[in-house]
Order: sequence, then structure tokens, then C-alpha cells
Amino acid sequence: MASTSASKKRKREAGDDAKASFVLSTQPKSQLGPVLAHFPSVKPSKSTAFSCYQTGDNAKTLGDTDDAEFADLPTLVAGETDSVDFHSANQTTGCRYLVGVHDKKTGITTIRPAPLHTLARDVKALKGLEPIAVSVLQRPEARAALGETFGTKKAKLAIKAQERNKVDVSAMETVVDHLQESIQKSTQALPSKEEAQATADSTRLVPPYNAEATVPSEVYPLHNIIPEAEWRTLSATPFLVVGQKQRTPLLPFQRSKWINQHLHSTCDSTSPSKTNIKILQYISFMMFFRKMAAQSNLGKVSLEEKLASMPSVVADGLLFRFTESARSSSKPQFTSQKETLLLTHMFALCLRVDDYATDTELIARDLSQSTQSINSLFKSMGCQITKLTLTDLKRLGLPDSAAETKRALLKVPLEFPKPRGKRRRG
Repeated sequence: MASTSASKKRKREAGDDAKASFVLSTQPKSQLGPVLAHFPSVKPSKSTAFSCYQTGDNAKTLGDTDDAEFADLPTLVAGETDSVDFHSANQTTGCRYLVGVHDKKTGITTIRPAPLHTLARDVKALKGLEPIAVSVLQRPEARAALGETFGTKKAKLAIKAQERNKVDVSAMETVVDHLQESIQKSTQALPSKEEAQATADSTRLVPPYNAEATVPSEVYPLHNIIPEAEWRTLSATPFLVVGQKQRTPLLPFQRSKWINQHLHSTCDSTSPSKTNIKILQYISFMMFFRKMAAQSNLGKVSLEEKLASMPSVVADGLLFRFTESARSSSKPQFTSQKETLLLTHMFALCLRVDDYATDTELIARDLSQSTQSINSLFKSMGCQITKLTLTDLKRLGLPDSAAETKRALLKVPLEFPKPRGKRRRG
């Protein structure tokens, strides 16, 4: 077999060496070109935009005609996300880097020098915090603590004797001033109630949301949950051309009563919504992904192999958004935080299909979770767990008997649950 496979390899032709050639870029030397970036700590996502600026007192606009090469100019690279700022810590000098672009049609590789920047990061939430200065009285206290822990017996006796000598009225007055000073400085560094609420909103394990939405459909935009590239791979046609018994086998996760009921009711209606069918198909992908990811954490299956049955664009997107990789391993890990994020993305789609009034008990049974835990996730998304009013029943076209079942309702303006304060002890 080895000889057979070796004979099938493409033999190198005699003229292959002549097909490859290298040329220098013909663009002006000072024109803005490629920049190499090194991220030693936090690596941003591929969607993060960066800009290049020229620094120095005699800086000129990038792209102007000049004798100096772009790679030799003092430049600054900067970009930002919602929570982190990235900027150049230093520009590497003493060596040169070249970037080549190969054209397969002509066989020509165009080479151009490129600068290398090492980028540092600053957390936005920590920019306003200042370290508390150490007072004069704190230094001997810290020195005494070190002596008590690591000092000799003689040193410890000396520390205790010194502490006994300090017990007088004047020392007590100094301690009071010191406490007041420390309390004032500590409270200045604490965030306000509004700042703490803003920080909590930015770190919620929910899909990207629009806090200024005026209708429920604008709170969680569809393509913030299902990217457009993945949306284009979904199709409603296979579910519309078959009967009920043939629809369920088309789904990757076939044991969800919530999906099956909505799929049959949508397809059998007089005007089926193709958008809802595609959303139900994607929810099935997410449930299947959650099941396989949980088994992969236990070492029972390989997650990448099990996801081969779904479109590669969808599988890659779910792996990228809802798994993590440890530093010492490239194997994707399905952590509890990523599972929560996956479920809230899934529930946002369920709300859209249910016209923003979802029966949580049925979903809890499909996911083998308690209704209380599922309700808490819906609440974290800004939903209210309550019974439907007569107006809601008429709007949703539900019978009067449905009023006895509590549902997750998403209303505007969007309000997230407030953090509970500690109860005072009596």
C-alpha cells in the first residue's frame, strides 16, 4: 500500500523552479502597508478593528510621498473592544520583517517590509481606579507582622514590648485619624451604584442586546445570535415537502418535544414561516451540540467528529463561540459558563419563535433541567416569569386554559434583575 500511495503523488516537473519568482513591492515606500502584531497576553477576536498612526513631532500623514520606508517610520497601532483597549507597547527595531503575497495565477510573490509591534492591553473597567497610598502608620505595622511571622524569639519579644508601650491616649488619637483617612480613601476607589450596575450588565452571560429597544423583537437581534454566514446554510424547504413523520428525522436533535410541536404547527399552517423553521433547525443544532459537548468533556466522544453531521460553518461557529481551550491543550472544553451562554442564546431564539412568551416547563424537560434553573436563566435575560393576561392570550391565539401556565415574558423597556443586597443581622 505504501508504494501505491507514493506512486500517486504528483511528480515535480522540471519547469517548476522557473514558475516561482520574487519581486519587491512597487508601491511608494511611505505608503501604509501591512503591520505585524504580537499579543503576549490577551489575544483579541478576529473582528476587532485596529488603526495605524504615525507618531513624532514632525509626523506626516501616512501615505504621503517620502524617502523613508513605512516599516522604519515611528508608528502606533491601536484598537479596542467593549472591555479592553489595545495599543503598541513598543516597535521592534534592530531587525527587519518581510511580508509576502503570492499570486497563484502568475506565480509571483510580492515582498514588502512590515514593522512588528508588541501590543499591550488595558482593561477599561480598571482605568478609573487608583491604588491606595501606604500611610506612615501602616509601614511599622507591616514590619511588625513580618517579624511576628518570620522573626526570632528575641525579635518577637521586642515587637510585643513595643506594642505595649504604644498603648496611650495620644496613640489612640492617631489610630482614629488613620482609620478615618483609610476609610475615606477606600470609599473613593469603590464604584458607585450606577457604575457597578453598568459593569454587571457588560459581563452578563446573555446574547448581545439592545438596551434602548422599544419592542421585544429589537432586544436580541436575530443575527447577533445566528451569524449571517451560518443563517445562509439553513434551509426550510426539506421540512415543507415531507409529511410529519419524515420531518423529525431531518433534525440533528430529535427528542425535543418543544421543537417537534413548533415544527409541525408551523409547517402545517396555511402560510408557513420559513424564518421560524430555520430558527427551529438552528435550535436543534444547539441542543445536539450541547449533548455532544457534555459527552466530550467526559471523554466519551470526540466533539469534532460528532459535529460532522451538521454544516461545517455552523459547527465551526458553535465551537468558536461556546467552547474554550486550555493553555496546555488544543482540545475544546465546554465549561459551565459557556453552557450558560449557549442556553441563553438558545432561549433568545425560543422567545422569538413563541412571540416572546415561552413555556419554560417544556423546555426544561427537553434539556433534563429543573424548571427553576431554566426560569433563572430567562430572568437573567430580562424576562418575567408570570401567567398570561387575557390580552396576551388573544395576542398569541392561545385558549383560556393556557392562562394557568406560567411563561417567560420579554417586555420593554429591558430590565435586568438587580443584585440582592446582604441582609442585616439583628
